[in-house]
Amino acid sequence: MFALSSSLNFKLYAHPVDMRKSFDGLSNLVSNDLESNPTNGSVYIFINKLRNKAKLLHWQGGGFVLYYKRLEQGSFELPIYDATTASLTLDYSQLVLLIDGVSITNIKRRKRYKQTQKQMVV
Repeated sequence: MFALSSSLNFKLYAHPVDMRKSFDGLSNLVSNDLESNPTNGSVYIFINKLRNKAKLLHWQGGGFVLYYKRLEQGSFELPIYDATTASLTLDYSQLVLLIDGVSITNIKRRKRYKQTQKQMVV
């Protein structure tokens, strides 16, 4: 099944990526640059220099799944971040907005109730 859900972790790789890279090249970036395990279940997001192509790498069910989107017009608007950082953590709603072309730089989140781990344990 091909599905991404809000229960996953999403990591945006903070540097432009050559979109000729596939499973092995992208998983090497995760291992070497992010010092993370690409098979940990997180979804890793890669954007090219022109910001008109995006790849999402996800380990699922014993293998990698690669999602690829190419824009025919326009570009992905990336959030503002410190240039020295290797990756940004996004939540599911930010990922959807990014892929759909909605600006996520000036979004203000309203305060919402969030259940903590202590409250979940009964």
